Amino acid sequence: MKRRIVLGVCGGIAAYKGVDICRRLVDAGVHVTPVLTESATHFVGRLTFSALASEPALTALLDAPEPIPHTRLGQAADLVVVAPATAKLLGKYAAGISDDLLTATLLATRAPVLVAPAMHAEMWAHPAVQANVATLLGRGVRFVGPDSGHLAGGDQGAGRLADPALIAQEALSLLDHRTCPLAGLRVLVTSGGTREAIDPIRFIGNRSSGKMGDAVAVAAERRGATVVLVTTTSRPAPPGVEVVRVETASEMEGAVLDRFGQTDVVVMAAAVADFRPKAAAARKIKKRAGVPEILLEPTPDILGMLGERKTAGQYLVGFAAETDDLHANAAAKLKAKRVDLIVANDVTSPDAGFEVDTNRATLLDAAGRVDDLELMEKSALAELIVSRIEHDLGVGASSHVAP
Repeated sequence: MKRRIVLGVCGGIAAYKGVDICRRLVDAGVHVTPVLTESATHFVGRLTFSALASEPALTALLDAPEPIPHTRLGQAADLVVVAPATAKLLGKYAAGISDDLLTATLLATRAPVLVAPAMHAEMWAHPAVQANVATLLGRGVRFVGPDSGHLAGGDQGAGRLADPALIAQEALSLLDHRTCPLAGLRVLVTSGGTREAIDPIRFIGNRSSGKMGDAVAVAAERRGATVVLVTTTSRPAPPGVEVVRVETASEMEGAVLDRFGQTDVVVMAAAVADFRPKAAAARKIKKRAGVPEILLEPTPDILGMLGERKTAGQYLVGFAAETDDLHANAAAKLKAKRVDLIVANDVTSPDAGFEVDTNRATLLDAAGRVDDLELMEKSALAELIVSRIEHDLGVGASSHVAP
């Protein structure tokens, strides 16, 4: 049975390139159903797509033979591709608005979705558009492009539709991977804050909730990776994820190093204590004994150890929770620990960092790229991080990281 793709085409000057994408997918043996928005028909004819596709192009909820075409299309599709996708489409899709056949199909499908944006540079860079992109990424939508180059009206900048050959290639790759671009890869994620005992009752710790690391583990597993989560939290194990529970930095060190040789990607999202009491009291320290003198010693530098032991092909992600000089401190950690990617955030912000469901991060890599991201749900940031790992490893579909 042929694999089925719904090809959505939005209204924009790049709509004519959708014809090339349609032809390439049909030539690859895919059953293609074109769905054009009304605006798209002002740029390219419905008849053109009908002549090239596997069945006549559809443009409205009421122009199909069945009463609920979006349900049929959504349920039957193995993949939905939208190329070009306008700012209007991204906004409606992110907000859950279904006022035409294409948006209704997007909401009705449970198939993977690949989106290729095309719009003017100023529109692409607008915070509202980038927020919508982050929302969709957080829901598992894949992005390819946009590219930089010549735009309508003679301008240049980011917003040009990705090459049709690349879009078709990415669509076919997603079909081949069955939405599992990380299949075959082993990913280890750490989460939570370690606790270093002062006595059987008290400990030195931090405010890390483990939510960020847990979200990364879920995102990686959803994309087909074999995931091990080494965590200090007591939350239930995410579906499909092997959980190893630890408490101290030493326990985390042992769990991570034991598995590192057989791991392709490590995401060190845990907040590992930098210091621990040199000797923990065997019994509870009583107040009547006066203020205790607690001598501290360094804990194992797990991230540093991994950076030193990392071999070709292994990918290492570190986190930097900072209170000042975010970029400088994160860049210094990136270099010192020999990691591939650093996720840095300012934990003094009340809506980002510890114990909240949102984060505002900066991604820095070894090539010198710096991406300052907007405030988003930690689940959305996790998808961005995993997309960046996919991109750097050259697996799955190309993914967008918002500027």
